[in-house]
Amino acid sequence: MLLTIDPADPRPMYAQIADGLRVLIASGALKEGVLLPSVRQLANDLGVNLNTVATAYRELQNEGLLAIRAGAGCVVAPRRASGVKTGELRKPLRSALAQFLLAGLSRREIRLIVDRELHDLAGEGRS
Repeated sequence: MLLTIDPADPRPMYAQIADGLRVLIASGALKEGVLLPSVRQLANDLGVNLNTVATAYRELQNEGLLAIRAGAGCVVAPRRASGVKTGELRKPLRSALAQFLLAGLSRREIRLIVDRELHDLAGEGRS
């Protein structure tokens, strides 16, 4: 599992870990039922506090992406087909798009970036 922490990133470390895991799950690199490293192991691998990893795991559990089983570890949860509100999902997308526009990117450039990211997430670039 490839997760990294960027000290220059303004986001808290737990958010970087949670976002990294979201990407791995969305891309299919982490499939349903896969056992994740223990909190202690991942914290050791990343050089962070145990509570940092535990917070990231709890956040993803609250989102329904991970299932934490006492004594058995943490696994990738089955993807939920319903219950996801499109309006809630659009909020961070709208914020990211606004940032692109404020940075001076054209609609065409933004579309290319979004298409490239979807391509990468869907694993279409893998051989």
